[in-house]
Amino acid sequence: MSTAAAKPKIALIIGSTRAARFADVPAQWMLKQAQAREDMDVQLLDLRDFSLPFFDEVASSAWVPSQSPEAVRWQQTLAGFDGFIFVVAEYNHSLTASLKNALDHAYTEWSHKPFTAIGYGGVGAARAIEHLRLIGIEMHMVSTHAAVHIGGSDFFTIFPAVGNQPIETIEQNLLPAATTALDELVWWAKATMAARAGTAARTEAA
Repeated sequence: MSTAAAKPKIALIIGSTRAARFADVPAQWMLKQAQAREDMDVQLLDLRDFSLPFFDEVASSAWVPSQSPEAVRWQQTLAGFDGFIFVVAEYNHSLTASLKNALDHAYTEWSHKPFTAIGYGGVGAARAIEHLRLIGIEMHMVSTHAAVHIGGSDFFTIFPAVGNQPIETIEQNLLPAATTALDELVWWAKATMAARAGTAARTEAA
């Protein structure tokens, strides 16, 4: 199958590991939206399933192979994907420590691949997603313009401690952004897949 015809493989990464996390609600909703499409194959990756140590390597894996077996397993897992959807919680105006640590434990596996995000909280994790975009640029990633922000009254409608309503209650408010974000993710995934394949072919021919 040619690169142009291949479906991008997308990982949906849950970026919170707290026992009391809310992340599963938006994660499962976004997974459902992605799985309903015919232009991508999506798989859920939960950071709880990777016992990544706090980053303590000699240097980034861009320069030195990681010594942690779990970090290597994480890198090998990421390498099989063409793009990413991050589920983002906002802690004190930024992303979670667990997500930042997971980002730091890989490098080339993120490079030249696109990502989008679904964030939640009082301001829809807008500040955390902006920080994620800055990190992604440093990792040579491509951010979509659109993201899904569950904030304000929508967030408090579905948050268990307040409204405790099912996410379907606010679904119509989220669908336009989700559709645009996934459309952009697929476009960039196909573009970067083709570019990476071209680079690999030139390297082999050299």
